[in-house]
Amino acid sequence: MDSKQVPMAGYFNSSKNKYVMGIEDYIPNSQFGASHRKTVVEDILNNWITLSRNNRFHAILATSSIREAIEYYRLLKKNQIGLKVTALFDNNFDNPDDSIFKEEGLIEILQDYNKQFNQDFTIPKHTKFKKDVALRLAHKMIYTNVKKDKQLDIVIVVNQLLTGFDSKWINTLYLDKVMEYANIIQAFSRTNRLFGKEKPFGTIRYYRLVNTMERNIEDAVKVYSGDKKLGLFVDKLGRNLTKLNQLFDDISAVFSEDGIDNFEKLPDDAAAKGKFANLFRTFNDYLEAAQIQGFSWEKIEYDCVIEKGEPKKTIEVKCDEQTYKILLLRYKELLSGGGGTTSDDVPFEVDYTIIAKDTGRIDHEYLDSRFNKFLKLTSIKASKQEIENALNDLHKYFASLTEEQQKYANIVIHDLQNGDLIADSTKTFIDYINEYQANTENDRIHHLAIAFGLDEVALRKLMHLKVTKNNLNEYGRFAKLLASVDKKKAREYLERKYGKKLKAFEINQQTDALIRKFVLEGGFDIG
Repeated sequence: MDSKQVPMAGYFNSSKNKYVMGIEDYIPNSQFGASHRKTVVEDILNNWITLSRNNRFHAILATSSIREAIEYYRLLKKNQIGLKVTALFDNNFDNPDDSIFKEEGLIEILQDYNKQFNQDFTIPKHTKFKKDVALRLAHKMIYTNVKKDKQLDIVIVVNQLLTGFDSKWINTLYLDKVMEYANIIQAFSRTNRLFGKEKPFGTIRYYRLVNTMERNIEDAVKVYSGDKKLGLFVDKLGRNLTKLNQLFDDISAVFSEDGIDNFEKLPDDAAAKGKFANLFRTFNDYLEAAQIQGFSWEKIEYDCVIEKGEPKKTIEVKCDEQTYKILLLRYKELLSGGGGTTSDDVPFEVDYTIIAKDTGRIDHEYLDSRFNKFLKLTSIKASKQEIENALNDLHKYFASLTEEQQKYANIVIHDLQNGDLIADSTKTFIDYINEYQANTENDRIHHLAIAFGLDEVALRKLMHLKVTKNNLNEYGRFAKLLASVDKKKAREYLERKYGKKLKAFEINQQTDALIRKFVLEGGFDIG
């Protein structure tokens, strides 16, 4: 049948008072047999890590019959990724022709559950089994703090748990059945308990008569919400990717307006930093939504519907993973005002769940290739213009370094140009930067310890902790460090610095202030 002539989903023609058959109305149930179930299971397993937010949340798979639930159970329990699965359905079997198959299936499910979770459920104890499954899945009562190895990942049902069951730990509902009206609203509600940043919305994946289900969902929304879709459904992938591109353009403008190329450092202006903070936080919200919906950094082009009823369009994502990691570095530097230190006084809102993200390994291959080109041109005494061009090319990739690393990168280049550093072919550019940074930090700590007679070991330990002003004196550690100060040496250093005699209380105040600042800012030259 031609979908241009016949709709995929049937509909009721009110003017003719009759139902108009759609293509999906002609699809026989035999279409949803073993091959279909195998494909569904493959989809569930292939997307499990993404949809479950790295195994944090659980899912329900709703099927059309007890027989299908058992068949799905037998497929899913063989999974190779360690998912713990069970099935829950009415144990009163009305159809005698199927009763043996269903009873054997239920016994298998109970025995597997008992073995997996050290229980002793039998068919007569099925009510207790159901309660245990519901509590375990919801992390309630005795399972409030259930350990990962004792959690359920997927529960397969027919009608059980689709009404009344409530848990913030369910974030995905897989549907291999066609539902209507109240049943749709009830079932979808199983995923709607939000759970902080990690569960901004629930996910519904339906596998059977998808166009008919789309129609049924629209009909259900009209009946039960007055056709107010806003707030019920999140944007689809196409809309989220479009928004990502818009936000990336806005972020790019913040940096370019401040004359910053390649996002190599934060803007100096506090208002611009605040604007970047807000934009990048929103960018992350859309990114996480898109990732749940199938976006991956490995692929930059997606064929998506942006507006319902419109044909698919190809969307090319403007921000690649390397650039995202660079922006994440800049975002983390907001806490330090742009440098390598930490401050508790940030004049704009910073999302600490983003700060906690691991940037992973930023690809410095291009940086090293440009550095090696610069070294080669220098060694063969190339023209001044060639070397300058190579340096400019190298600087384009400084954005992948923290602002603190960029300082040492410039020192490395300066020392190479002056002959104070001899190139070593076994070292990368990052090796040089890390070496210079470590040596400088080491020297700064040593100089402070000598100048004030401090306990150098205690100072190094405190510096290593990367403390903030709120936890600086936790367990009295800063007070102990100050107690190790040699008062005579402190006086000599401070009076030489200020060029005048100081009173005892002034020595104490200045000593406390300088050492406190040194620790909180990650060290500096004390002169």
